[in-house]
Amino acid sequence: MAHKNVLLIGIDPDLIDFSASPGRNADQIKAAGNAAVQELTAAGYEAHNCLTDLGETAEATVSKALLQTDFDVILIGAGIRALPQNTILFEKIINKIHQLAPGAKLCFNSNPNDTVEAVKRWI
Repeated sequence: MAHKNVLLIGIDPDLIDFSASPGRNADQIKAAGNAAVQELTAAGYEAHNCLTDLGETAEATVSKALLQTDFDVILIGAGIRALPQNTILFEKIINKIHQLAPGAKLCFNSNPNDTVEAVKRWI
């Protein structure tokens, strides 16, 4: 298998309000994200986490990550896509990817635990 670069974009779990998601907390989300990176790395991929804020510097953070290497697959987490209050953030991230990484495949998880499955669908 050729070396593949993967970027995982999500909101920094410390900034998320989990009051609407009983049983979830920042530590669980961080652990799932770290496990995904470890599993992808063990499978031979070069996986990078890109954690953003809720919009103030998110676009600059994503730009910086996209300029570090050419990514084969970019995952945008459900916390960015699925919440109506993050629609503008999602649009900004999609447009930044379109601008700086037009050849990358995009994928989406439904929760932090199916990140690896989502990435592998497109590699």
